[in-house]
Amino acid sequence: LDGADWFHFTGITPALSPNVVDICLEACKKAKEMGVKISCDLNYRGKLWTREEANKAMTELCKYVDVCIANEEDAADVFGIHAANTDVYAGEVNHEGYKDVAKQLVSRFGCEYVAITLRESLSANDNNWSAMLYTGGEAYFSKKYAVHIVDRVGGGDSFGGGLIYSLLNNYSAQETI
Repeated sequence: LDGADWFHFTGITPALSPNVVDICLEACKKAKEMGVKISCDLNYRGKLWTREEANKAMTELCKYVDVCIANEEDAADVFGIHAANTDVYAGEVNHEGYKDVAKQLVSRFGCEYVAITLRESLSANDNNWSAMLYTGGEAYFSKKYAVHIVDRVGGGDSFGGGLIYSLLNNYSAQETI
């Protein structure tokens, strides 16, 4: 981590094995000790571990996280945190519910930022995508994008990369999101 400004991991990494949970924890502790910002995309994958295993590992890891990236399903699967009055599959997003999810994550882990992707599923290939950034007790929302999905791979990673770039370059919260 010498010379590093940022350390990022996803929930997929520690899900690979208990040994990797320990490695991630060691990396987070060292990054924090060195003043390196830490981000995590919760990215729960039920084929890799159970909700209970994810909760145990991610509860410990997220104590070190400055920027938590999530969506409503991952927050629910990993931590049992739900967005009130929201049904992602019905194409309805309730901004207040997502603010509540972010507040709960900040309260529980002390994150400086919580970024939540908001995906309204209109059909298997058509979604409305937007996002929220929560920091300092305030929520900032992006505009909504109508997206025709050709291949889902990498959408969340692209979002995370842009978010990290913007925060590293000191964009305002609204510009970042």
